[in-house]
Amino acid sequence: MDLDELMALDAGALSRRIAAREVSCRELMQASLQRIAVLNPQHNAIVSLRDTDALLREADARDAQLARGERCGWMHGFPVAVKDLSDAEGLPTTQGSLAVGRRIARSDALFVLRMKRAGAIVIGKTNTPEFGLGSHTFNEVFGVTRNAWDPSKSAGGSSGGAAVALALGMVPVADGSDFMGSLRNPAAFNNVVGMRPSRGRVPAVPAEDVFYAQLGTEGPMARTSEDVARLLCTLSGWDARAPLSLADALPDPDAADPIGVPPGKRIGWLGSIWPDLPLEPGVGDLCEAALRKLQAAGYVVEPCTLDVPRDAAWTAWLRLRQMLTGGKLRAIHAQPELRARMKPEAQWEVEQGLQLTGAQLYEASALRSAVYQAFARLFERFDHVAAPSAQVFPFDAALRWPQSIAGVAMDTYHRWMEIVAPFTMAGLPAVSVPVGFNAEGLPMGLQIAGPARGDLQVLAIARAFEAIAPWAQQRPPGLARTRATMQHPKTKETQE
Repeated sequence: MDLDELMALDAGALSRRIAAREVSCRELMQASLQRIAVLNPQHNAIVSLRDTDALLREADARDAQLARGERCGWMHGFPVAVKDLSDAEGLPTTQGSLAVGRRIARSDALFVLRMKRAGAIVIGKTNTPEFGLGSHTFNEVFGVTRNAWDPSKSAGGSSGGAAVALALGMVPVADGSDFMGSLRNPAAFNNVVGMRPSRGRVPAVPAEDVFYAQLGTEGPMARTSEDVARLLCTLSGWDARAPLSLADALPDPDAADPIGVPPGKRIGWLGSIWPDLPLEPGVGDLCEAALRKLQAAGYVVEPCTLDVPRDAAWTAWLRLRQMLTGGKLRAIHAQPELRARMKPEAQWEVEQGLQLTGAQLYEASALRSAVYQAFARLFERFDHVAAPSAQVFPFDAALRWPQSIAGVAMDTYHRWMEIVAPFTMAGLPAVSVPVGFNAEGLPMGLQIAGPARGDLQVLAIARAFEAIAPWAQQRPPGLARTRATMQHPKTKETQE
């Protein structure tokens, strides 16, 4: 098979080709490494890449297993790169921070272990902002990750490296994590599909705190909703070390249809959620055009509002985030020599967190509960609700963050991603699907959310939309220049 065609296959088709031994794990590994060699110097998505010879030996071992009639699972032989906030045995976990250094992980995070058990081969890590803070992927350890569609623009974040590696075909699927849109925003910025699962769907193991830290979660990213579903089913499942993890079973990721449910037909359009929440011109237009396509296909789309005051929701969000982020980083911040190596935004989170009172945190938790109840009322009328995945299009990669949107100044480093926060607060499953491009050729996404634990129903509506408006099938223009190189990948073996 033409290697460019190989890297264009969706993950489900690729899995079937490998299982039938129509494509070897070595061929896939060679193609992945060659694409990384060609594109990663410009885009900087993959970091801490492992040795080529070692990776080819692991791919050969996977091929030998197939020759013996042994198959690990649907990810057999898949090259994957783990977001550099989580541990993968034998690789450094830097969290993008000079204050952390290059600690070598002695074991795998649970979700990484689950991917390995399904047959995946970890090839390296994907880049992230320092400590995952901010939806723009840059740090002092590895530098800036650049957008798959325009290298002068931001890749989003904090799963920016994962989204770019996926969009450019370096890997067939990708893991990420989402606190403040960190799976949804980079998916939108790079024209792929990213999903924040229901709270507790993907257990966080290991974790310092297993009871309060429920705003952030690992989750899947892929080029199709079906592939997202397969990876979600792989990452999910009860674990006793995560007492709030969900025990309800999801389908076998190797199933012919891992989604297996019909899409709901009633969609509530939240717009910018609050009337005074600013959007860059064109963002809302693309999302509304996407919803009109669903209407034309027989879906009911009606405007709706989230019955929670914006200012109260934002204040609650700030306090909860400061408690969790500040608590996690407090030990580093307490050491002056390490604190000096933290980016200012991280220092600010810790310092704000140190000022919080118990009464403020209780009020914030109660407001979070009110957000959940407001969504619950909407789900009495609608199967799903929708809003833009981001308030801006990909912006200049040299910026730290957008200073204003539509003339409205942003008062914190993350205010420009306020639109994703309510879904996180409510712990809802939310998927970002591509909805097209602006006049400059920059992508945007629509986040579609459903009731708690309705992960597969959310993916069902995402798949229905993909069939109507297949924006995700479009590939970045930079891939065209790799075609000739990909015909004959120059690994160390072929160079010799």
